[in-house]
Amino acid sequence: MPAASTAFKVYPPRADAPPPLPEPAREDIRLEHVLAALADPLRLTIVRKLLLEAEEFDHPCGWFGIDRPKSSLTHHFRVLREAGVTRQRQYGLERRSQVRVDDLQERFPGLLDLVAAWHP
Repeated sequence: MPAASTAFKVYPPRADAPPPLPEPAREDIRLEHVLAALADPLRLTIVRKLLLEAEEFDHPCGWFGIDRPKSSLTHHFRVLREAGVTRQRQYGLERRSQVRVDDLQERFPGLLDLVAAWHP
């Protein structure tokens, strides 16, 4: 029997949301890049938290509660965005992230269910 699909927390974009930072188009998201981005346990934790614990449309780095230098976090969030896993928007001096649920579900059905089911 196939596993039941997880209900991810997805919020509609705010009317005043700035445009996303550069990211691959849906059709250009490649599985090997997504898997490479998710191979790091910290990045996997970031995506899982966004999927299951989102409280609003998008979240700043501080919301994750990760005790790492800002430069390290910037790197991890950039890897996720450039792989097509997350979308980031610039709000003044901070960048906020969300998972590209619709794009990833369309390209790789079931992948986000695996991420959500993962336990560190």
